[in-house]
Amino acid sequence: MPFRVEVVEQTPNPNVVKFVLDRPICEGSISFFNAAAAVQHPVASRLFGIKGVVNVLLLRDFITVSKSPDASWSQIKTQVRKVLESV
Repeated sequence: MPFRVEVVEQTPNPNVVKFVLDRPICEGSISFFNAAAAVQHPVASRLFGIKGVVNVLLLRDFITVSKSPDASWSQIKTQVRKVLESV
């Protein structure tokens, strides 16, 4: 069942954005520090398929996505929403 992004929040770190979801994505917290670590998780692995994504954290009803400093948030945010809305 797809997720709906309720809110996109900036964080103190300009390379990290928080996506608040309409329901929990996991019970506790799961961190993925690279694409290889996320290969077994269907959502995280798809998020790492977005150019510029370097880290993904899942925590109850939100996801934080970290990007490389040279990547653009405008494209990443749109693609993250598409991934979440299609899972």
